[in-house]
Amino acid sequence: MAQHPVRLATRADARAAAQLLHDFNKEFDAPTPGPEVLAARLAGLLDQGDTFAYLAGSPAVGIALVTLRPNVWFDGPVALLDELYVRPDLRGRTIGTDLIRAVADYCRELGVDFLEVNVDEGDKDALRFYVHHSFALRQPDTGERAFYLTRALG
Repeated sequence: MAQHPVRLATRADARAAAQLLHDFNKEFDAPTPGPEVLAARLAGLLDQGDTFAYLAGSPAVGIALVTLRPNVWFDGPVALLDELYVRPDLRGRTIGTDLIRAVADYCRELGVDFLEVNVDEGDKDALRFYVHHSFALRQPDTGERAFYLTRALG
């Protein structure tokens, strides 16, 4: 049995999930509204059905947060892996792999045809991890580099 078993999060897990997301942003000096705000947001999102999360361990030491959206090119929804985080002291122990496998399996159950993730170019460890788990850096049909662009609207 896995030392840090992976399970689908529920509304009751919102506080633990929020703390991990907060810790993730703090680790990289990224802004965060704080665990209380994140917990309230997560509780609502997890109830809507188009957002789900997996947690690893009890207490939770890792999280994968996913949102689903419809897409004209696929019969089922497209999934975006919004966040994948494992506590720094526990990295390299397959917890991230267990989380990504659980997400992929659950996405297949939901009829998801496509799983996306956004990674900063400088985050070589994350890029290596996702490529190892069959995410493409290049468009499979053309070999061109794949980009994801964003624009802040607020």
